[in-house]
Amino acid sequence: MMTLQELEKYLWGAATTLRGTIDAGDYKQYIFPLMFFKRISDVYDEEFENALAESEGDLEYAAFAENHHFQIPEGAHWQDVREVTSNVGMALQNAMRAIEQANPDTLDGIFGDASWTNKDRLSDAMLIELIEHYSLHKLNIKNVPDDKLGNAYEYLIKKFADDSGHTAAEFYTNRTVVKLMTMIMDPQPGQSVYDPTCGSGGLLLNCALHLKDEGKEYRTLKLYGQEINLLTSAIARMNMFMHGIEEFNIIRGDTLSNPGLLEKDELKKFDVILANPPYSISQWDNKSFENDLFGRNMWGVTPAGCADYAFQQHIHKSLDEKNGKSAILWPHGILFREMEKEMRTEMIKTDTIECVIALGPNLFYNSPMEASILICNNNKNLDARGKILFIDALKEVKKEKNHSYLTEKHIEKIHKVYSSFSEVEAFSRIMTLQEVLDNDSNLKVSQYIRSSKIPDRDSASLKQVYDNFIDSREQLSIGMTNLISELRL
Repeated sequence: MMTLQELEKYLWGAATTLRGTIDAGDYKQYIFPLMFFKRISDVYDEEFENALAESEGDLEYAAFAENHHFQIPEGAHWQDVREVTSNVGMALQNAMRAIEQANPDTLDGIFGDASWTNKDRLSDAMLIELIEHYSLHKLNIKNVPDDKLGNAYEYLIKKFADDSGHTAAEFYTNRTVVKLMTMIMDPQPGQSVYDPTCGSGGLLLNCALHLKDEGKEYRTLKLYGQEINLLTSAIARMNMFMHGIEEFNIIRGDTLSNPGLLEKDELKKFDVILANPPYSISQWDNKSFENDLFGRNMWGVTPAGCADYAFQQHIHKSLDEKNGKSAILWPHGILFREMEKEMRTEMIKTDTIECVIALGPNLFYNSPMEASILICNNNKNLDARGKILFIDALKEVKKEKNHSYLTEKHIEKIHKVYSSFSEVEAFSRIMTLQEVLDNDSNLKVSQYIRSSKIPDRDSASLKQVYDNFIDSREQLSIGMTNLISELRL
């Protein structure tokens, strides 16, 4: 059995074959489908052998559909493709389509739409090298259990994010932020969890893994997602299977113009919603939102150049009306922008905003941007009703070269204050709804917590003053970057 490090090295090794001929941002459209094809072929063989042993050599019994997670039609197995030496891309494409068609309820479209037959990008020799690389080890459950393969898959997602630069945000959210959001939502067995812009499915998966780590029944969790990008939605579905999760429903499509999760012609309701929506989309059909069929314009019509509040209203409308709660990762602009003031005011008046958490910089690839977590709850505790908790976690971050992360200590500190709904000097503060409304409906955390970065003049050492000057200069630079970005919209 391979160690996790050996598995990661082995899986990433295939990507090195593509260097020089395929853009780094495109690796994932070839590597993930190949890896998944190999996995289901090896698991099929393992299931066949187990059934053969159980039936004392009955080949017909071993091939029964009931003995296999997925069906692999004749001629569509990994070994069948491995024997092909010319037009390998065509053989791969045909095998993948045949498997999708044989498993319409679970695998339809899961291999994406990569152009396997384009020999200018993928020569026969290159594809044979890729196939032979993956043929070095068996990816069956005995050799690579679900949890180990799932961890390695997450490793690959991060590697692709590192390698592809600006495209990373499309399918990767900082996993330490994901963990914080999951802990805050604390999903329970049997609940429904939804991500309207699910990317590679990290937020959804972590809800299941959170329960698993706590020793609770995670397989009864109902996971739902929608993702506009075909490849990314396929990666999300593969991600679920690689982690051994089978009870999920991920829809491909545009959540704003064509929400895919409906019940009795209305938006389906969910217990928990977690999301990291695409920020400030400028190209979207806001005209249709004026007469939205699903009533998602209850606070007003979102500006044409910025879809943030369209997503936020969709999320609010999708929450279970009695107990639904959400944690959404947003840029700070959604908390104070003048153009959305009226909608923000209406949102505050619902008394569903429970907490706003300001996160530190560099938690996102190739961006110094600071973000915030907006937490809403349709069933706030009695002591939280009519109030909002603000948490300044700007300094709760571990800096790396080009990005940062939250340590266990940071996550625990933030989570503890959120859970206790308490005030901590220079870190958290509780405000009434009326106080926030009177303050121009401004939800920006720095409006309510005096920054702990400003030392008392009488006790500040020269070094403290200098350090804070440098820190303030960095924050000003980040703020100007964000402002210029918003002005361009």
